[in-house]
Amino acid sequence: MPPKTKITEEMIISAAVEVIRQRGFENVNARTVSEKLHCSTQPVMYHFSTIENLKRAAYKKADKEHSEYLMNAPQGQDPILAIGLNYIRFAVEEPQLFRFLFQSGYAEENNLLNMIESEELIPVIAAMQEGCGLSEEKTKQVFLTVALFAHGYASIIANNHLEFDEKLIAEHLECAWNGAMMAVQEEIE
Repeated sequence: MPPKTKITEEMIISAAVEVIRQRGFENVNARTVSEKLHCSTQPVMYHFSTIENLKRAAYKKADKEHSEYLMNAPQGQDPILAIGLNYIRFAVEEPQLFRFLFQSGYAEENNLLNMIESEELIPVIAAMQEGCGLSEEKTKQVFLTVALFAHGYASIIANNHLEFDEKLIAEHLECAWNGAMMAVQEEIE
């Protein structure tokens, strides 16, 4: 008889993310996660005393995946526009994960101003700062404008209320970015 596979905490978190990806965060429970792992519910409940704790761990993993996705910008493309388009593209490709990350109430930050100071955004802000040659504070101002615009598009798309037209959205994002850059540069002068 083959030895039993040891179900690790990381395996459970990954399975929960897959359940979210395929069926939505509302469907994460001991049964759906254990079905993904082909095991009983016992290992799930052993590692996570509550499903709420499991969802929080899954949130951290999904958030890390999202941050990595954002940073995967094509060479030569403006980093701010690339990050904005990737944010929207993530909502197109991963609507369930997008809703979990940004519309479920699991984010630790309660608002955008708290989010912009989060550790997860440090590489995003740094890439944008390098790309636009502004101070960190000014880069964050530009980021807020573009982020609000991109989030609006992404939310509408993730909730199936708009088709993804990358060319049109890129034009709109560029207008938002140009406007934000003009406003910040006027403040500098």
